[in-house]
Amino acid sequence: MPNRELDRVFNPRSVAVVGDKKANEYMWLRSLATFKGNLYSVQIDPQELPGIEDLGIPNYRSLLDIPEPVDYVVIAVPRTVAPKVISDCIKKQVGGATLFTSGFAETNTEEGIGLERLVAKMAVEANFNLIGPNCMGIFNPKIGLRHGDTQYVGETGPVGFISQSGTQALLFSVAGKCHGITVSKSVSYGNGAVLDSTDYLEYLDSDEETKIIGMYIEGVKDGRRFFQCLGETAKRKPVVIWKGGKSEEGARAIASHTGSLASVPVIWETVIRQCGAIKVDNLDEMIDCVKALLYLKPPEGPRVGLIAQSGGQSVVITDAFVQEGLTVPLLSERSYQEFASFFNVIGGSYLNPLDVSWNFRSIDDLLKILNILSSDDNIDTLVLELWVDLLSRLGESDSTLDNLLWALFDLKARSNKGLLIVLTAWQQETEALKMRQKLFEKGLPGFATFERAARSLKRVTEYYRFHGDNL
Repeated sequence: MPNRELDRVFNPRSVAVVGDKKANEYMWLRSLATFKGNLYSVQIDPQELPGIEDLGIPNYRSLLDIPEPVDYVVIAVPRTVAPKVISDCIKKQVGGATLFTSGFAETNTEEGIGLERLVAKMAVEANFNLIGPNCMGIFNPKIGLRHGDTQYVGETGPVGFISQSGTQALLFSVAGKCHGITVSKSVSYGNGAVLDSTDYLEYLDSDEETKIIGMYIEGVKDGRRFFQCLGETAKRKPVVIWKGGKSEEGARAIASHTGSLASVPVIWETVIRQCGAIKVDNLDEMIDCVKALLYLKPPEGPRVGLIAQSGGQSVVITDAFVQEGLTVPLLSERSYQEFASFFNVIGGSYLNPLDVSWNFRSIDDLLKILNILSSDDNIDTLVLELWVDLLSRLGESDSTLDNLLWALFDLKARSNKGLLIVLTAWQQETEALKMRQKLFEKGLPGFATFERAARSLKRVTEYYRFHGDNL
């Protein structure tokens, strides 16, 4: 069995890149220029040495020549050379290595399958942590360890991500950052010849920095062990799973991507539900669900208080949340008495959903409405629609927009109920991005549509209902 002491790999003090080339614009060495520890190159091609020298990175002809211990190695050599480099890693007592190189079992060729079996056998016999092949490896932004120069550095967060796909790992980190999601540690593991998804799930379960785990999975090698681990982990922290390859054609694509065997979708869905994890179907849903877990207070139930900016929107928002299985109850008699004392029902309504068309003239007006809903025993979560056009106009008048956001932040802090915001952009998508960022800076979750907000809230509500007082 492989060594599961993976902390040396995820938190290395020294890194070596073997085989980076000018043809790839020294992709790995440039991406790792942000690494806070010691970075080395291993390259024997004399034509590559001037470019490496220009980067200011010391180069050695062999991994064994590096004068200090090496914790983590990125292997970017032709597949036939990979066994030699892995042998050097084992001799050097490296903590672990990412085999970036492709062309192994995913090719479904005798040579590719044979090479993957060989490197896996070498790693297992030496108790060596081999990530891959055919993958991007580790992303740890806190120490500047990354697998793409589009990824951020210097920041850390509470979300771990495990992905068979390098692209999905990269996209989650980059797109998630735009939604207020920062990564603690992430791994792209490709074919998983030695270390599989379960190994990384066990590691992130024990990692104190990681509070939420997201996973993109195409297949697992030991289903029983994986689902046992998933059930145990989900009791302690939320695990959000996106299973790729649900269609017959998608399963065929998986075989050529990572060489994995796709399982029957209904089996995955059933076991994920039985383990108390959260199932999503695409990257948007992954980001939305993680965002809701990060920024929403745990819902005590499915009852929502809905605030829309117009009559038509009040109908649409209600349909979206009810269709997801959430409820839009009538409010308490006390709430209705309070609303009746000031609410203008001409062109508006306060039944639930609320149409605040002519009742949102100031921040105080909105806060009065939100405070009533927040105190209502029939409501578990508040959902507020805000039009980007309205926020843009507020932003033009001194600090009105900031005052609104601070007021919403204060409400969230005071209330024991979650506050979820839907930013209706229409033609102002660019402005919506800026507004969403402002919301995240105040710890407020912003969603693009009613449907995406409702779907995320439903999944989070079900997670907390499943685990109850265990969390």
